[in-house]
Amino acid sequence: MEIDYTNIKVIGFDADDTLWVNETYFRDAELEFSKLMAAYETANKVDQELFKRQIENLPFYGYGIKGFILSMVEIALELSNNSVSNETIGAILNIGKDMLNKPVELLDGVNEVLQTLAKEYRLIVVTKGDLLDQERKLEKSGLMDYFHHIEVVSDKKEANYSKLLNHLEIKPSEFLMIGNSLKSDVLPLINIKARAIHVPFHTTWIHEQIVPSKPDNKKFKTIESLLDLLPMLKRI
Repeated sequence: MEIDYTNIKVIGFDADDTLWVNETYFRDAELEFSKLMAAYETANKVDQELFKRQIENLPFYGYGIKGFILSMVEIALELSNNSVSNETIGAILNIGKDMLNKPVELLDGVNEVLQTLAKEYRLIVVTKGDLLDQERKLEKSGLMDYFHHIEVVSDKKEANYSKLLNHLEIKPSEFLMIGNSLKSDVLPLINIKARAIHVPFHTTWIHEQIVPSKPDNKKFKTIESLLDLLPMLKRI
């Protein structure tokens, strides 16, 4: 069954790994961290413990680089039985600062797609993570002028989307979300009767891959590139 987008008036875009590169930097940082911890544990064990601690810390620190840094520090102390050196703690903090200072690398076709769709739709950003970091990336991206609204949320669950759409007076039937995560950018929208299009990124945090059940792919489209949106959504 073909999905109908004719009623869509507002399009929401995820930011990280949908508009620009993000998760790649986390993978690089994890590799650096495992090297720092090589005297205490294997790389695989370090990765496992760091992931577990990030999930445990989500209710306290939320998503984003700052929570990631704090989780690395906690795991370094734990794996070393509190014997890790000040120099190593400093190196961990520098990994985080380097991540925060990364340039914003736009994904293929982002400017073309946003420039085209902004002429025919109201565009918004719906992203989760640290507010200051996301504002910094949006400013560096040069994309701000395309968007009517920027929303940085603590999580991307059905309640978060419903609250946002109510606040912006957008009917779910008139809203389309674009993003790289089935868990965060697709399934919650389908459940509230909105539309969603999945644009996978080549690497995805394992937490975003965990979904409660196999999604019904008849209710959403998966495309390879944002550029594939134009023939689907551009109104003649």
